[in-house]
Formats: sequence, structure tokens, C-alpha cells
Amino acid sequence: MIKIIHPVLKEIASIFSNNGKQVYLVGGAVRDMIRGKDIHDWDLATDALPQEVINFIRRAGGKVIPTGIKHGTVTVLYKKNSAEVTTFRTESNYSDRRRPDNVQFSSDIKEDLSRRDFTMNAIALRLPDGEIVDPFNGADDIKAGIIRCVGNAGERFNEDGLRPLRAVRFSAQLGFEIEKNTLDAINGALDVSVKVSWERVRDEIDKILASPVPSRGFLLMEKTGLLELFLKELAVCRDVEQKGFHQFDVLDHSLLACDYAAKKNYSHEVRLAALLHDIGKPSVRKMDESGVWTFYRHEEIGSSICHKILRRLRYSSEVIDSVCHLVKEHMFHYTEDWSAAAVRRFIARVGENALEDFYRLRRADSFALAGKETEPMNLTALVDRVEKVLAEDHAFTIKDLAVSGNDLMTIGIESGKTMGIILKELLETVLDDPAQNTREKLLEIAGKIVKDREKG
Repeated sequence: MIKIIHPVLKEIASIFSNNGKQVYLVGGAVRDMIRGKDIHDWDLATDALPQEVINFIRRAGGKVIPTGIKHGTVTVLYKKNSAEVTTFRTESNYSDRRRPDNVQFSSDIKEDLSRRDFTMNAIALRLPDGEIVDPFNGADDIKAGIIRCVGNAGERFNEDGLRPLRAVRFSAQLGFEIEKNTLDAINGALDVSVKVSWERVRDEIDKILASPVPSRGFLLMEKTGLLELFLKELAVCRDVEQKGFHQFDVLDHSLLACDYAAKKNYSHEVRLAALLHDIGKPSVRKMDESGVWTFYRHEEIGSSICHKILRRLRYSSEVIDSVCHLVKEHMFHYTEDWSAAAVRRFIARVGENALEDFYRLRRADSFALAGKETEPMNLTALVDRVEKVLAEDHAFTIKDLAVSGNDLMTIGIESGKTMGIILKELLETVLDDPAQNTREKLLEIAGKIVKDREKG
């Protein structure tokens, strides 16, 4: 089903036709239109050369940015809308197994479509009349829910090592099946895929995480060898059996937790943490005297492994810190005999701003025990206790203390390591007894700490 073409897109198309040039909507936008979905990105293909596009778009009052002019691509900005415009082209020689060494411009849209990865992405919609050009029967594959390479799958994957991961990602995103020859060719292209930059791998993993059922993508990665290639620490979780209420091995448990986080539309960081929260279990697994597998300190080891994975994938320091913190602290066990001080220490340890993410990760973890949605044991009670404590406006961080480093300097404590240690001790004091959080009392306590350290 082709939806109505956006009026601004029609205007842009008329600029090309008025200059005697062809222009087509191509790629994912056409695929999504056929699926009856809204489109947000406009990728256009034309027989106009880049400089010609620049000239006549500017004459029409638009702006043009030469974003990839070497390969025939410019970005057109027109009436608060943007479109990527690429000259029809053919490609050859992919020495880096990612981008073509040689690009030749063409005047034939069918030649341009023949260089694309999958049949569902090799369809063009002529503008402004809406004529479909579909030389590889991509529309039929879309209707059948099939991902199929254009031409020979082995050749397509040998040209660009990212394409196998894109196939897997599209399957997770769209719920499509990968056609057998295309699927079989992925394993044979691993030596090409390994050359893809980690940033591009990360982007595809993020899109899998954002898909309705992420496990679909990760299981395909496992089946084809891509998981071992890019997330080997997750791949070794297969067949790592667990104890107690667990009905799945560590890998399936982790994937179920990730699926739950996606289903509930949890944040990207929570989805990553759900995927990686038990990543340390294979490293620490031991069998106790009764024949039961144990995983002592797996959350600490897991946090360290998680840090290595996320750094390798070039995630930002903010994402790394957030996800690793969730992994490290996800094994909290609340019982009704926790004191008020214990609740305050829990809040201080996980961070007030991160509480909701910890609750969400716990719910995902609990669901993945048996694939059933149940409220995690004692979580409701913990949430109630935490809310009551938060309502009392206590101090949970050093910044919440009634004294600062400047205050401590007034009683002769120099800035540096010692001051940091004293501030931490003052926070511990206040977590035990919030009534101590006054400037007078904390300065008095700080003075005693200094004297005790000097005596020691």
C-alpha cells in the first residue's frame, strides 16, 4: 500500500522534473510505504549529477550540504525538510569490505537498484507520479515477510561486511524471515564482517535492542556465528545451567529479560543491562558440595566484563557507567527486617535517580526466570519503604550533607584525599542517623575524625 506522497516531497520532485531530471524515492522509505507504515526519512536517487542538484536546488530557494559528494550524495534542505539525494551509480571493488573503491555515475535507475543489499530495499518510487520500479520483486518479498539478497548473497556479503548484521537486524525490526540462501551465506562472510568498525556494529546492536523482540536478532546472530564474533562473552552463556527458580540457561534467561524490557518500552540502558546482567556467570560458576551450581560475585565480575564489552563497542562513558552500575548492583535482596538505615544505604548505593531503572531491571530479571510476568518477591514492599524514606528528605550523597569541603577547610582540613575520606565518613554517619546532618554536629565529628587519625 503506497500512502499519499508528502506535498513538500512533491515540490522537491518538481524541481528535478522542471530541470529535465529523473528522481525516485528509494530504500527504506519505499519499503515502509509498501508495508503501510509512515515514513520519516527521504532518500532520493536521481540521474542529475551532484553539482547539478546543488545548482537547481539553490536556485529554487533551498540549501544543499555536500555530505558525501565523493560518492554522489548531497543533503537537500527545503522548507524545513531534508532529503538525502544520490546520483544513480554503480559500484565495484570493495577492498575494505565496507565501501566501494570505485563509483561510477549512471543514468539508469535499475543499475542503481542492482547495487543494493536486499530486494526489499531495491525498489524505487518514481516522483511525482508514483510509478513503482521493482526489478528484483522486492514488493513480493515484503508482502511475504522475506529478507533476500539482491543477486548472489555471497557476493553481496563479500562486498560489505555490515550487510549480514543488517539482515539480522531487519529480521528483528520487521519480524521478517531471512531467506535460506541469504541466511546460509552469513556464516561464510564472517571473515568480512570482522573488519566492520565497532561503531557500526554498535549501531546495529542498538537497533536490535530497539526492536519489538530483540531475542529474534540475537538468536540469529548466535545461529550464524555473528554473536561469537561480536559478543563472544554473551555467546558463552549458552548451556550454562542455573539453579532454583531458573528454567533457562544463562543465555536464554538474558534474552528473555531483554525481551521483557523491550516489551515494556524500558530505556536503552535498561535493555542493555537486561541483556548483560548475568554476563559474569560463566566466569564464576562452581558446583557446591550438594551438587548445586553457584555464581558467587557474578554481579561484580559481570560489571567488569560489561565495561569491556561496552568500551569495545564504543559506547559513551555515560552509557557505560549507567549500564555497568545496573549490572553491579542488580542482586539486591530486600527483607522486611531491613532497618531504616539499611533502606537509606540502599538508596545511597544505587542512587536516587537510578531507582526506577533498578526496579525495572529486577522485573525483567524476575520475568526471565520462567517466562512469566510476576511481581518480584518483596519489590513492592521495598518500593513503599524507599518512597517513605525519600519523603523524609534525608541526605543520600555527599552533596546533601550540611557541610561542604569549604566548611571543612575552615577547621584546618586541607583539600585532597583526606578531605574526601572524611566527607565519606560523615555521609556514613548521616545515613545511620539523619539527625546528625547539621553544620555544627558534622564539623564537630570531622574534628574528632582528624584527631583520631593523628593519634593513629
